[in-house]
Amino acid sequence: MLSWLPENIASYGDKIDSLMYLVYYITGTAFVVTELALIIFLILYRRKPGRPAAYITGNRARQALWTLVPLAVILAIDLSLDFKGTPVWNEVKAAIPPSNVLVQVQAKQFNWEVHYPGPDGKLGTADDLVMDNQLHVPVNQVVKVRLKSQDVIHSLFLPNLRFKQDVLPGREIDGWFKATKTGTYPMPCAELCGFGHSGMYGQITVHSAEDYQAWVRQQWPSS
Repeated sequence: MLSWLPENIASYGDKIDSLMYLVYYITGTAFVVTELALIIFLILYRRKPGRPAAYITGNRARQALWTLVPLAVILAIDLSLDFKGTPVWNEVKAAIPPSNVLVQVQAKQFNWEVHYPGPDGKLGTADDLVMDNQLHVPVNQVVKVRLKSQDVIHSLFLPNLRFKQDVLPGREIDGWFKATKTGTYPMPCAELCGFGHSGMYGQITVHSAEDYQAWVRQQWPSS
């Protein structure tokens, strides 16, 4: 049912996808049942020649059941989704695992400005490297991403990594991911941020360990 989703290359992607499957199956089942009930009612209670309209006085007990039973079902579904989703949320958003790879992605109309710390391992120093719309990371390593915005609200979206985080002006927001497969993947903005929003598009390149070290040496040949 979800074969149209982008390829998952995130360490926590299967858990997020399982929640998506669950939500789609629940809503899909509810949609089918509702539409079938409407069709059945249309056929059974359609207007027929010689059959007068019935006057229904109402029944409080039955009306209460029609309200309370669906309410209980929806509440049970909602709570089950909360219990299943909370551990995933805590893993993805609440805590960042230890990481040796740090990058800062600064959003502005209309591109991603990616800052890489130099050999000193610190952002905001003279040996930083700045690239537009190009995020380079190693495979199978936790990458810590520090997000900032120079102007309006943006949203960093890495669909293959199941990563999406709004970037707010005046705030510094940290996130993380761990890619499990090498390759080049899209990095669009997922928040309408102005007339050039559709062109705010970058790429994330996931290198093998050897290729990433070679890329680092290429950027800082004297280190």
